[in-house]
Amino acid sequence: MTATAPAQVAEALNYIGGEWRGSSTAQKLDVRNPATAEVIGRVPMSTAAEVDSAVEAADRIASRWRRTPPGERVQYLFALKRLLEDHIDEMARSIVTENGKTLAEATGELHRAIENVEVACGIPMLMQGYSLEDIAAGIDESMVRQPVGIVAAITPFNFPAMIPFWFLPYAIACGNCFLLKPSEKVPLTMQLAFRLLEQLDLPKGVIGLINGGRETVDTILDHPRIRAISFVGSTPVARYIYSRAATNGKRVQCQGGAKNHAIVLPDADLDDATAVVGESAFACAGQRCLAVSVAVTVGEAQKKFRDAIADVASSITMGYGLDDGVRMGPVITPESRARIEQLIAGGVSDGANVVRDGRGARVPNYESGNFVGPTVLDGVPPSSPLSATEVFGPVLSLVHANTLDEALAILSRSEYGNAASLFTTNGATARRFKYEAPAGNIGINVGVAAPIAYFPFSGWRSSFFGDLHAQGRDAIEFYTEKKVVIERWA
Repeated sequence: MTATAPAQVAEALNYIGGEWRGSSTAQKLDVRNPATAEVIGRVPMSTAAEVDSAVEAADRIASRWRRTPPGERVQYLFALKRLLEDHIDEMARSIVTENGKTLAEATGELHRAIENVEVACGIPMLMQGYSLEDIAAGIDESMVRQPVGIVAAITPFNFPAMIPFWFLPYAIACGNCFLLKPSEKVPLTMQLAFRLLEQLDLPKGVIGLINGGRETVDTILDHPRIRAISFVGSTPVARYIYSRAATNGKRVQCQGGAKNHAIVLPDADLDDATAVVGESAFACAGQRCLAVSVAVTVGEAQKKFRDAIADVASSITMGYGLDDGVRMGPVITPESRARIEQLIAGGVSDGANVVRDGRGARVPNYESGNFVGPTVLDGVPPSSPLSATEVFGPVLSLVHANTLDEALAILSRSEYGNAASLFTTNGATARRFKYEAPAGNIGINVGVAAPIAYFPFSGWRSSFFGDLHAQGRDAIEFYTEKKVVIERWA
């Protein structure tokens, strides 16, 4: 069976109780290709009643799914892995069409999604508890893990496929029922993914898909039968979701925004550091929560790095991600483009020097696209809002420090703590950085410190709200509850 290409879907549908359903709402938004401005679909702002329907469908199957042995549950994931691999090209093209990435970036995203499915296949081992005989005479004690129940994830536009799979495979492998609310900006890739999931013949109600906006989200946050919430997005929204869901007694994990710094020391391999920072700052049009946003050059690295990164920025070819030779696509919406260009203008008016200006970018044949060119600003003052604001676009700020101590102090002033990187050839310096850098994901000569699925996707400060992160063992802890059993038999 071949899944329907999402670009042909006139309206994004909800998937409730194992069935595709159109929404009853009259409020529907256009979904546009960011490179062409073409309308490629419409997404409904689903009602509270439709969320209730999805939860009811999950509730009907929850007890049966929980009692399905873990070894049987993961068989569905083995089949899912094969389906995702078989359809990786069409799913990657869907991501390019609705998100704007290049085909290579979209394909890489899908490999990370599949990686999480692979790890979740180990649930029969990962979900095990532990026990101890004779905690007192004739008394034994054990701990077992049981599923939380019905859980939900609210996911962002920048990784339409990967981030939902941070959550879905772990949740259902642990015996939970899972409800997804994808970003209304990029709903079509999950239409295709759920067409593939449909082929698994999971019990009806184990997985659900609800499209929508603020009302849909608030209904999910308030619903008494939804026990846990996962979210990825901006810090203001993460803080709101964490607060409202926690007030309602739910366990919550909320990945927020970032202002990631990379420190470049004089002893760094300059060619390597420049290439890696350039890829981090400008790939995916800077729309990654792990993208380097500020490069802190130390000592003699200042001028050499500034000139080298300007050359990298100038060499990047922008365009539609399905065209050959394109290395960077558009940002997601015209509003995003306007906001990014306004932040650049603010940095310039505050005293930053324009090394490479990406404002007003136009791509032949795609004049209606949301393009912002790679931008490099030197000497951004600490007082400028640009120094503290998450740009979420292809903008790299350069600041200078005389010593590593000064550079670490610059990092420490940020309210965020998602990622930080160091470029050096000195092991002792790298060890100090790992020890002291105030961030949850650390890169040493790595510009995008993205943990593989065996490890948690960490984050500190205003970049994360909660205790347990996505991926790896944290995912097992988040999607299960511990039950301690103490037994004595006469």
